[in-house]
Amino acid sequence: MSAPSFAWTDVTVREALGLAPAPSARAAPLATTSAATTSAVEAPPAFDGVTTDSRTARAGELYVALVGERFDGHEFVGQALAAGARAAVVSRPVDGVDAGALYLVDDTLEALGLLAAYRRAALPARVVGITGSAGKTTTKELVTSAVSRGLRVHATRANLNNRVGVPLTLLGAPLDAEVVVVEMGTNEPGEIRALARIVRPDVAVITTVGESHLAGLGNLQGVLREKLDLLRELPANARAVVGDEGPELPAGAREIIPGVLVAGWTFAADPSLRPRAVEVDPAGCHRFRWQDVDVTLRIPGRHVVLDALLALAVARMLGVDPAKAAAGVGAVEASALRGEVRRVGGLTLVLDCYNANPQSVRASLDALDSMGGTDRKVVVLGTMLELGAVGPDLHRDVLAEAQRRGVDLLVATGEFARAADPRAEAGGGLIVEEDIHEAYRRLRERLTGAETVLLKASRGVALESLVPRFEEDFGGPSTPAGAEGLLEPWRRWA
Repeated sequence: MSAPSFAWTDVTVREALGLAPAPSARAAPLATTSAATTSAVEAPPAFDGVTTDSRTARAGELYVALVGERFDGHEFVGQALAAGARAAVVSRPVDGVDAGALYLVDDTLEALGLLAAYRRAALPARVVGITGSAGKTTTKELVTSAVSRGLRVHATRANLNNRVGVPLTLLGAPLDAEVVVVEMGTNEPGEIRALARIVRPDVAVITTVGESHLAGLGNLQGVLREKLDLLRELPANARAVVGDEGPELPAGAREIIPGVLVAGWTFAADPSLRPRAVEVDPAGCHRFRWQDVDVTLRIPGRHVVLDALLALAVARMLGVDPAKAAAGVGAVEASALRGEVRRVGGLTLVLDCYNANPQSVRASLDALDSMGGTDRKVVVLGTMLELGAVGPDLHRDVLAEAQRRGVDLLVATGEFARAADPRAEAGGGLIVEEDIHEAYRRLRERLTGAETVLLKASRGVALESLVPRFEEDFGGPSTPAGAEGLLEPWRRWA
């Protein structure tokens, strides 16, 4: 069991938020509550943690009332206090709640970041910050597993990587953590800079740079500038490693930090961070040599080798034994909807429905290419979201590339359907249907039940909603593919 989280006092909360000290020598009065009203009492000595969710607020916590497009946490301050929260951070007075139970600030989201930055400054642990256009969450999982073979690690849950999730990761770090791994996302200029100033990483990782979140970041150069802000904001003596995709990333990183490490497949990568003696098994999982250690991956795809090399580089920076780090990397399996492989009767479903941009679609197609066996290969493509004005052109380009890959059957839905030339269906290798469920009906007629089917789309498309239809038509509940066949027979990867 981990040590308790950092304890907050009224004094430290006020220091973190930049508020004036309490007017008396004693701590400010805070709240006890009934379901409807509150009254001022003398403060308990400390808060046991920080929460932004009134539904899960626990006794002794500090509740931060965030405001979003479709919710306002101020409406639930009373509920949080009734659940036992000792006070709330708010941006306006709350009816029925004594002012003594409130810390009044201008912006509660900014306040959450200030609390996290204060907590970060007190952390004895070393902090790893990870960003990139693709592979952030997989790299975070690989780093966590590699480093945990030698050190106690606390890491971002799921992909809670925004201006709420990043602070909560830091605020939830236990006192005995030796390393904190923080995933950092962005969809608008300045977000990585703001997060980096909170996280202040000891080790920074940029996985890739590609055409993602263009609706907010404008173009590839905008994405590059945004990601490189992580390096620009690094504290003195911090270290960094980046991937070699695309080629602009290593060059840009080296301009900021001449000694930055670069991992990957190309000659832009450092020789010690390129894979050697690479092999790939029939399931598309790779094995390679690093630091004279064999690394065997359980997640399919060539792109996962880059993620693994980044994780191994971080582990080496943190002093983890290479053999132990390699074992940690090799223990990680694909998480739900991120290259997850499932069996449905005789079908193999590859579910990669959590994120999609041109770079990640190409990586998924590469992973499918690397899978052996004699099954027919089918690709179902759904819309890549948040690409802005260039979205139609990018969907057209990616669709054309997918057609050149020579898969047995390609299904274009959503924006891919709008980008397709319907006349191309005449050749028999393409289905064009905007609605994913109508596309499935037409696909079903073409399947024998012995294919490998890749489902690739952005999360908002919910392409995984087709899985129950596959299960109904091809053999009951889907099951994880498991690790059988991942080690032998091996064939040389070329």
